[in-house]
Amino acid sequence: MFDINHSLKKSNDISGNWAKETPNIDKMAKEGMLFPSFYSAAPICSPSRASLMTGRLPIRNGFYTTNRHGVNAYTPQTIVGGISETEYLLPELLKEAGYKSKVIGKWHLGHRRDYLPLNRGFDEFFGSPNCHFGPYDDVETPNAPVYRDDTMIGRYYTNFTIHQGLSNLTQIFIKEGTDFIEKQAKEGNPFLLYWTPDANHQPPYASEMFWGKSRRDSRYGDSVMEVDYGVGVILAKLKQLNIDQNTLVFFSSDNGAEGIAGKNGGSNGPLLCGKQTTFEGGFREPGIAWWPGTIRPGVVTPQLGTTMDILVTAVGLAGLDLPSERVYDGIDLFPVLSGKVESIERPVWYYRGNELFAVRVGRYKAHLWTWSHEHYDFCPGEYVKDVTTPDQVNRTANPIVFNLDNDPGEKYTILKGSMFKEAMSLISPYLQKHRDTMVRGEPALNYCDRMVMNWAPHGCEAIDYCLKGPTESSIKLCGWDH
Repeated sequence: MFDINHSLKKSNDISGNWAKETPNIDKMAKEGMLFPSFYSAAPICSPSRASLMTGRLPIRNGFYTTNRHGVNAYTPQTIVGGISETEYLLPELLKEAGYKSKVIGKWHLGHRRDYLPLNRGFDEFFGSPNCHFGPYDDVETPNAPVYRDDTMIGRYYTNFTIHQGLSNLTQIFIKEGTDFIEKQAKEGNPFLLYWTPDANHQPPYASEMFWGKSRRDSRYGDSVMEVDYGVGVILAKLKQLNIDQNTLVFFSSDNGAEGIAGKNGGSNGPLLCGKQTTFEGGFREPGIAWWPGTIRPGVVTPQLGTTMDILVTAVGLAGLDLPSERVYDGIDLFPVLSGKVESIERPVWYYRGNELFAVRVGRYKAHLWTWSHEHYDFCPGEYVKDVTTPDQVNRTANPIVFNLDNDPGEKYTILKGSMFKEAMSLISPYLQKHRDTMVRGEPALNYCDRMVMNWAPHGCEAIDYCLKGPTESSIKLCGWDH
């Protein structure tokens, strides 16, 4: 099972947060293995989640756009596409070994019926296919639906209340998670739980239990405390049922903290910039693996990890083989988790939309392109000459290198000399092979249409909550600017 949380970076004690408001996540790290260098596959939610579910980069699984060079894209209500039917998702693969699966929280891989979780391998779903943006008027824009399995049971804000940052949704998600675990344990089923509450996303929310409790004096801080509470409840349930030593749990995030949101967007600590960028603040995430009896407690690993590794590792532990006709970008982390090896050399790829912006191997990272943004301040209060550039700059002929072991904040450029040569001798072979063998997926995030919004999801008739939307298509290229 795994927890994927939004924009949750240096918001816990084990990552150095001063407030010390995440005792359960911190305890999970102390009882398990901490990855200081753990990465998402994209600096924004939808493509990152597509890669988690497929074990493959967005450029391979199609969760990117070609509407503009090097921009991020996601799945708003107007998106026409979704996760490709040619991709094998983790729950589909684990079915071969008898696993029961459930996703709780935000899906974000397409909201049209063919793309919903129960049509992509999951047995159960409780949550929404979209972000909890709103409230909307249900005339110009529908409020996002909440599903029980494949049927809409209400909408955010109207049926599932979020009022000025106050909501009981995370508590509902916690109960859904523990109920699923209890059911599978009782029936003796192996299971996959994808627990993905989105309370940390803008606009953040928390229940009365945590309202105003954070020393950060922000709703974001309250929401982080509540997610931490949920982690504690879920891990305690595994122990109570005596299945903790038979359960591997991963905790991470889908992208870096959104610095542009101020105190309601989290902090990336010493890491440069944040969400939307290919600097460390956009890609490097909390990474914790917990498996009592198998993972030695208190290990801080030098292994470079990614969320794509979760699929490859889980498939291997289930005794299954990966489909042989495609390339997987994740690696099997079990040798590291079990202590058989200290680390495995591998590359980390930093894509922004349809362009490879940077590569990391070992301690070195090479920037092939640099860009913050010409309009949005994705690096508030941070400036590194020739690095945090407002315009896209191609550095491929002369990459900008950083030694991340000594300089995780990417402040001190390495442009020549022996260290530059050492870095490029490590990185270049991986980069050349990557480019030579890359087969890009068909981009799924190019087209938008108001007609496909959540006007009348399956089940709306039963609760008398179908809305009247456009009767004619207005399909056009999505106007991405991130």
